[in-house]
Amino acid sequence: MSKPAPLILGFESVDRTSVAQVGGKNASLGEMVRNLGGRGVRVPPGFATTAEAYWRFLDASSLRPVIAAAISDWTMGKTSLPDTGARLRAALLAAPWPEESAEAIRAAYRDLCARIGRPDADVAVRSSATAEDLPDASFAGQQESFLNIRGEAALLEACRRCYASLFTDRAISYRQTKGFDHLRVALSIGVQQMVRSDLAGAGVMFSIDTETGFDKVVLINGAWGLGENVVQGAVDPDEHQVFKPLLDQPGTVPILEKRLGGKALKMIYAQDGEHPTRNIPTTPAERSAFVLADTEVLALSRWAVAIEAHYGCPMDMEWAKDGESGEIFIVQARPETVQSRLGSGALRSFRINSRGALLVTGLAIGDAVVAGQVCRIDSPRDIDRFVDGAILVTTATDPDWVPIMKRAAAIVTDHGGRTSHAAIVSRELGLPAIVGTETATQDLQAGQEVTVSCAEGDEGFVYEGRAQFETRALDASAAPETTTQIMLNLANPAAAFRWWRLPADGVGLARMEFVVSNHVKIHPMALVRFEAVEDPEARAAIEALTAGYVDRTEYFVERLSRGLSRIAAAFHPKPVIIRMSDFKTNEYANLIGGARFEPKEENPMLGFRGASRYYSPRYREGFALECRAIRRLREDLGLRNVIVMIPFCRTVDEARRVLEVLAENGLVRGEEGLQVYVMCEIPSNVILARQFAELFDGFSIGSNDLTQLTLGVDRDSGELAELFNEQDPAVEWMIDQVIVSAHDAGVKVGLCGEAPSNHPEFAQFLVQRGIDSISVNPDSFVAVKAAVAAAEETAHRTPRRIP
Repeated sequence: MSKPAPLILGFESVDRTSVAQVGGKNASLGEMVRNLGGRGVRVPPGFATTAEAYWRFLDASSLRPVIAAAISDWTMGKTSLPDTGARLRAALLAAPWPEESAEAIRAAYRDLCARIGRPDADVAVRSSATAEDLPDASFAGQQESFLNIRGEAALLEACRRCYASLFTDRAISYRQTKGFDHLRVALSIGVQQMVRSDLAGAGVMFSIDTETGFDKVVLINGAWGLGENVVQGAVDPDEHQVFKPLLDQPGTVPILEKRLGGKALKMIYAQDGEHPTRNIPTTPAERSAFVLADTEVLALSRWAVAIEAHYGCPMDMEWAKDGESGEIFIVQARPETVQSRLGSGALRSFRINSRGALLVTGLAIGDAVVAGQVCRIDSPRDIDRFVDGAILVTTATDPDWVPIMKRAAAIVTDHGGRTSHAAIVSRELGLPAIVGTETATQDLQAGQEVTVSCAEGDEGFVYEGRAQFETRALDASAAPETTTQIMLNLANPAAAFRWWRLPADGVGLARMEFVVSNHVKIHPMALVRFEAVEDPEARAAIEALTAGYVDRTEYFVERLSRGLSRIAAAFHPKPVIIRMSDFKTNEYANLIGGARFEPKEENPMLGFRGASRYYSPRYREGFALECRAIRRLREDLGLRNVIVMIPFCRTVDEARRVLEVLAENGLVRGEEGLQVYVMCEIPSNVILARQFAELFDGFSIGSNDLTQLTLGVDRDSGELAELFNEQDPAVEWMIDQVIVSAHDAGVKVGLCGEAPSNHPEFAQFLVQRGIDSISVNPDSFVAVKAAVAAAEETAHRTPRRIP
């Protein structure tokens, strides 16, 4: 006689092979309890009701034929989906518990309370469908969860409500769409000790970048209070991005991104038995503070790596911090189901050629650009008002919104982070979305024509009107092998992870000034000498941006180092060459507080720029902040693949002075593997190349400035545009000379510019001369690879390499 199937199983008795018994959610909790405790991963104790318990519940009240009849009436069009769902939920909520099942749940709860050492312990009660979190169907968010449940009677009622939630409208619709038989999907219930995150914080964590699939980062979102607000997108959470390869490197803190969220609400325990939780506003101090300390961020990230390694795939996890004990727990883990299933070769590049006024910004989900009409909907009950193909604008979404979301061209919400419901579902549907805008429902009007752009990095933009844009398909898998290194020019840290799948040989030019102007925004000297800033608007802006910083210069160093870190991490451990700032004086003056510290020049292009600034009393202290950021990048974050490059260095004596200033600021060429390159963009760099080669580890030819100064042509002059030609014999002679001199001296030489992609014959010239590397914009990478491969084949030789 076979042993009857159990009604209850403790988490320690199940693993990921137990999905048929306890569903994906509970099976995963058991898997972690049994296998990852030794790695330090903490999971709150608990137990699960089994599928057998669900079937017995239905059979005790003869509910199977009731379900079959209701579903049949709906599929035949006799009843509506809302009426069908209401009918079935009412039937389950009215059904009594079979005594054997009820006693099994009560006994398991009593054992859990004894284990915790607390009578009537507060528990979380979560639904876990037996087909949940399978690779081809995730039921996540379809059923209900109930928090802060206390006592046997309240627990049994919460379990009954979980069973009833198997027949919410969204769950019925989801199963029908996926082709699941409604009478073959059972429900398990997980009963787990509550983590008192109402007294601390909670959130969501992914072991992969959710937007690009970059597999070397952990993404962590968090907010104060219970985690439901983060999952549902009711708040704008904190965000951290951590670089996995350096997590175990001693002395490093590889946190690439720290974004402070608004966190306007927090969910806490309520005394009302019918409503055990409630939302309250956070305090100003809570809104201005991160939920997690850096040490906690790193600990969670190490857990994410351990969980991912155990499961063998990218993971989506929920975490919670106990405000009483200070301990952090993993309360859910499931495979990530979007980015990990995308192909590795296909990339899209969007270019916006003209656009209207900027209306709204937020976090970009996806990487597309879409134009259409705004359709603002406040509730999923208003589904009949939605226009197919419109841009859905609302406060936030939950699973009830999915039928509307499927009909939208794009989604824009006031609240939510990258791990909110709106973000996750948008990814699954392949829709661009912008979440956490704060003001979209106020600033965007129904029927208004707008363009939603998620193709410009982490930040998403809504522009007025229909922008003109073009889309290009890039197939990274089609890029041929080349002996000449093909590297990338990058400036925007927010877009760096988009290109990680390109088989680039590193970054040949990372422009620091983009990070300064877009992420820092303040002139560094205005931070060093804030007392000298007289403009009241500039002072107010600086005070607002640096709020919370005791030392205002730390704001510059942190923002710059973290911005650059994303570029350095995207291609680690390959070399990433960061050019120190090369603003012209008029550009520096446009930074906040900058006008006070910049001279007015008639010809800024040939004026106080590049190397001449670094040792000048006018800017030396500002350059010291740039050096501090590079040191933090290499030493604290551990990104030692970073190479420093000096722009517009006019003389050999100036080169020596700059190297001295670098050393004074802790950047000594040759120490800790630090390499220092120089831009070759002035004829003197070519004429004295052998002397420059004695001081630097490599040259990077800046073809724009070198062409301008060789031919005496202003590169911005429309009148002289015909004369500006990088393939002019004089320019090619310059390039040839510096390549020969560099190789004779045993140093590397590369070229940064778009000429090789625009002119295949120029690529052939560079290959024939033995250039070591060519650095181009990402959307030109595949074309340049092809041109260089053809040139190498034509040359019938391998370009000379410099070790």
